[in-house]
Amino acid sequence: SMNSKKTFNDTVKKGAELLSSPISEKEISIEEALKLFKENVEFPGLNPASGGHLAYIPGGGIYYSSLGDYIAAITNRYAGIFYASPGAVRMTNILIKWIANIIGYPSTAGGNLSSGGSIANLTALATARDAHKLKGKDYCKTVIYCTDHVHHCQDKAIRIIGLSECKVRRVPMDSSFRMNDKLLEKQINEDKKIGLNPWLVIASAGTTDIGAIDPLEKIGEICKKENLWFHIDAAYGGFFALTSEGKKKLKGIESSDSLVMDPHKGLFLPYGSGVLLVKNKTYLAATHYYQANYMQDAVSNDDEVSPADVSPELTKHFRAMRMWLPLKVCGTKPFVACLDEKLLLAKYFHGKLSEVNGFETGPVPELSVVTYRYIASQGDKNQFNEELLNEVNKDGQIFISSTIINGNYTLRLAILSFRTHLEIIDKTIAVLKEKANQLEIQYLNHNN
Repeated sequence: SMNSKKTFNDTVKKGAELLSSPISEKEISIEEALKLFKENVEFPGLNPASGGHLAYIPGGGIYYSSLGDYIAAITNRYAGIFYASPGAVRMTNILIKWIANIIGYPSTAGGNLSSGGSIANLTALATARDAHKLKGKDYCKTVIYCTDHVHHCQDKAIRIIGLSECKVRRVPMDSSFRMNDKLLEKQINEDKKIGLNPWLVIASAGTTDIGAIDPLEKIGEICKKENLWFHIDAAYGGFFALTSEGKKKLKGIESSDSLVMDPHKGLFLPYGSGVLLVKNKTYLAATHYYQANYMQDAVSNDDEVSPADVSPELTKHFRAMRMWLPLKVCGTKPFVACLDEKLLLAKYFHGKLSEVNGFETGPVPELSVVTYRYIASQGDKNQFNEELLNEVNKDGQIFISSTIINGNYTLRLAILSFRTHLEIIDKTIAVLKEKANQLEIQYLNHNN
């Protein structure tokens, strides 16, 4: 079974045997091809479909999704334009409306199923740029506000869409690593006084480092009052709005102008599933429309928005199928139950580990990311935690990651695989205890 396999396999060759079977005129059997795949692609490295994947936010890979992808590929419907495949476009728009509804966006909202959070964020920022009619000559006076914990794809998107001359203000965070809204407001007013143009606030609903949620309601009020575009990166946290606890914690998310959510995170779908929502879809269309003579037959005044008109992609994979099929075949109940379970597992891990001698835990998790570290009795604490991470990952039953918080090397656990259940969290605590004890003994012997 999936669960008996290791989560991480550190191999010597790292898939290099593929190189000794180059693409050529000579064909090989499907059995040989699959053997090459299994040994060089499936085995080495990280298995995100494993319940022991507790390092980064995984791409789930539920089975019905893979069937959806298979059907999408063999029927090969072109999902970009209503004229070409009305059903595929309707299915896409049904999903976008369903997500808009979860978040509390109005019927004016539109969106796009993208390849992931990075492209969705890029599309959102380009839309915000044009909605505020920014021109090249304005960029050096234009201000963007976010925290140090905003996802790095935002910086990349700003650069790619030509806005690297904008001023980026890193708003300080409170002790729980949430954006300080009072300091945000103060900074906006100071910038207005010196003749700058405050334009955009990028808030996070579930930061990568610790899963924190910025004060969305307060930021929404500030943006409304000061006339800024309010964008939320909820790639990781957004789908927790399906749970009653998540809905409370994400209050204010509906006050944003645009937001990003990743079904390959919170809906446990395979990689390549992101969603962008824009509250006023006319802005989205204004940035992404196109006209080409050879496409004139495809232009229609139908109610259904064509994805090609609201995104950078003209040709695209029929992404809706991988999401529609599991939601229809399973109903939404198991998805909600799974998300609730992850919230509980994070609280459980945080509580249990804080009782273990030597371990220190970060803030109580808002969602399903927990930070913690081991306070070694001697030696360099950062180095000890780095070695602890290496020992846990070399063992490979579970896979964890780290981050730097306030200059400290900090371990983190991200619980969002649909195969992660209580016994894996118990195993994680046992492995951490065992490896920390072994390291302590090594350190003692080494120093005495």
